[in-house]
Amino acid sequence: MLHHIEKTLSPRPLPSGGTGRTVIENVSRRGFLAGAAGFAVALQVFPADAYVAYKHGGLTMPNGVVDDPHVFVAIAPDGTVTIVAHRSEMGTGSRTSIPMVIADEMEADWGRVKIVQAVGDEKKYGNQDTDGSRSLRHHIQPARDIGAAVRHMLEQAAAAKWNADPDDVEAIGHEVVHKSLGLRAGYGELAEAAMALPTPPRDRLRYKDEKAFRYIGKGAVQIVDLHDITTGKAVYGADVALPGMLFAVVARPPVVGGTVKSVDASAALKVPGVVRVEQIPGTPLGSKFKPLGGVAVLARNTWAALKGRDALKIAWDDGPHAGFDTVAYEKELRASAAAPGNPVRDQGDPEKALAGAARVFVREYYQKHMVHAPMEPPVALANVADGKCEVWGPLQSPYGARLDIADYLGMKEEDVTVHVTLLGGGFGRKSKCDFAIEAAYLSKLAGTPVRVQWTRDDDIRHSYHHTTSVERIEIGLDKDNRPVAWRHRSAAPSFLSTFAPDEGVQHPIEVGMGLEDMPYEIPNVRAEQCKAMAHTRVGWFRSVSNIPRAFAVQSITAELADELGRDQKDFLLEMIGSPRKLDWQAMGLAQPMWNNGEPAEEFPFDTGRLRGVVELAAAKAGWGRQLPKGEGLGIAVHRSFVSYIATAVRVTLGADGTVRVPEVHVAIDCGFVANPERVRSQMQGACVFAMTAAMHGGVNFENGAVQESNFHDYRMVRSDNFPEVVHAHIVPHPFAVHATGVGEPAVPPFLPALTNAIANAGGKRIRDLPIGDQTKA
Repeated sequence: MLHHIEKTLSPRPLPSGGTGRTVIENVSRRGFLAGAAGFAVALQVFPADAYVAYKHGGLTMPNGVVDDPHVFVAIAPDGTVTIVAHRSEMGTGSRTSIPMVIADEMEADWGRVKIVQAVGDEKKYGNQDTDGSRSLRHHIQPARDIGAAVRHMLEQAAAAKWNADPDDVEAIGHEVVHKSLGLRAGYGELAEAAMALPTPPRDRLRYKDEKAFRYIGKGAVQIVDLHDITTGKAVYGADVALPGMLFAVVARPPVVGGTVKSVDASAALKVPGVVRVEQIPGTPLGSKFKPLGGVAVLARNTWAALKGRDALKIAWDDGPHAGFDTVAYEKELRASAAAPGNPVRDQGDPEKALAGAARVFVREYYQKHMVHAPMEPPVALANVADGKCEVWGPLQSPYGARLDIADYLGMKEEDVTVHVTLLGGGFGRKSKCDFAIEAAYLSKLAGTPVRVQWTRDDDIRHSYHHTTSVERIEIGLDKDNRPVAWRHRSAAPSFLSTFAPDEGVQHPIEVGMGLEDMPYEIPNVRAEQCKAMAHTRVGWFRSVSNIPRAFAVQSITAELADELGRDQKDFLLEMIGSPRKLDWQAMGLAQPMWNNGEPAEEFPFDTGRLRGVVELAAAKAGWGRQLPKGEGLGIAVHRSFVSYIATAVRVTLGADGTVRVPEVHVAIDCGFVANPERVRSQMQGACVFAMTAAMHGGVNFENGAVQESNFHDYRMVRSDNFPEVVHAHIVPHPFAVHATGVGEPAVPPFLPALTNAIANAGGKRIRDLPIGDQTKA
């Protein structure tokens, strides 16, 4: 089981065991330190008619930040510093990097730091949604505020102890010193007095000069979970156990919106170990994160539950989406994208420019629905008893899960506690808490703790699938073959359909991912979104709609370069044009572009930085050198999550069309980098993830049901075709340059860089994803 730390005030000793190696624990909702709510950054509010229930049923994207040191830091009498990690850990390193910033700013010795995991409580800890590549982007400065405040409080306590001027004392290396008097006091010795002080106002804080950073920006701190992960001691969702718990699996409707017509559970109940069979109410498309419904088998062990599920005899009513078919829907999307859509950008006079162009270059790009397929399928343990509900699981949004569970069970928010385990991959799937709601609902029915385990087949067939899309681009050229007009039509079902009745239009967030913000310096630009109705649960997926947009824009750029006999990299830079900051009014937008929720004044779209990563990636990859026959180098660039990334992929193409990627160069400009080791790791992981999406990612629907079921037909990249060496080249910046997203933005440019490389190696020009066997002879 996970450990709980009882409500603790700083003078009282904390549980031992934190010296020498960072220890991961869970902190209970009631407490770890009583403290004020802290300073909250105002929420970024979107127009009410443009935003429906992003996470919590409101009209805002959560962006609240709490920076009260009494909430996040405790110091034990032995000097052990305990820091609360309020974001979920799924390999991005947020559970390490944010506490690392706090520790550095408070001059703590990292070897004497313990990390505890916060429960879902946004009112106490601030926003806890670990998605959108914003953990460091939004929390590096609040983390510095926390650390600087603790350091200030320790110095004040030492000055009072010595009856000295606070300006004459300084916290250095886990102790406070008075140099002229030769006095020293360890953090443990000062803890009780220091943590009893009120939080100092921000204008009293003194921040370290970045030259004095010990950990921030150095890349020497490994993730705190590394030891436990490599030795098998790490706690994931399926590792949590409670006495007397039952194990459950669910037979869910094969078609979204389907319901149970009848069920015969007699054979299932005869399976040794099966205890009971329960129905979960079905929900239609647009029910947010409520379970799909179905029939649950509860047993003494997982194997018995699985065998019991196999024995069920269920008749399904497949509902309104029973006719959904991938092949037919592709044709529908292509027809939609071929017709005029709703304009989201209208710059210059693109219709006139296209009509008067010397020629129009047209291409369409298609991508099937994809699935996240994290190595750890969804799993959650719940215990509903005495009017309270406690849940453990790999959740990206623990507070969102808390609210949704309370709503589904008809309970008060304060009666639900959500504990976060390590996530064995997330990629956006585990920010949807349907699996945790299932566990809570079944525990309430059974009156005992219940763990719901999804299988790989469950995960692939019943996910919140990444959108499918057709992206149609038309480029008008003048008599000198200069691009003078650009029209991009996008037809893709929206994740809005997961939250509300579907109208077949995309959300402004999706529109702002490479459609309205296309950065090329072309005088006449029109972007349109075309109607596309959803027939499965659509959810955000690592990089979301940036994937199909980057694939289309960067592919047609390379294709047009070839058509014109131009070097692809040089032509790409020419299309980007002069270094400038994009202006939404000059771009023909009705309102400021989404910009990943960040103010354009602080996070402008700077094409100079975009050009810079193209040039860096090309130089590092040796662009322009002669390659052996059957090898090709492709390049692509994209800005997403306010970061700039260019990727150069080298491909070797076998005689039978087999694709290998021996080398990738990723150039990333993400502002100030707090933890370079994690940035490099994320670049490597993103390339592997994107290789799966490009080569094999894609699910097919027939009669409304997903046809793939496991890794034999939804293939992951394996040792024979994964990116073998990924070089990450980080553009250096001082702390004054905002940190921007890292976890997601390397995915979009990889796919077109790969397909461009395949074409440059003499292979087929890929316009449909996944690639699958398209390269095979």
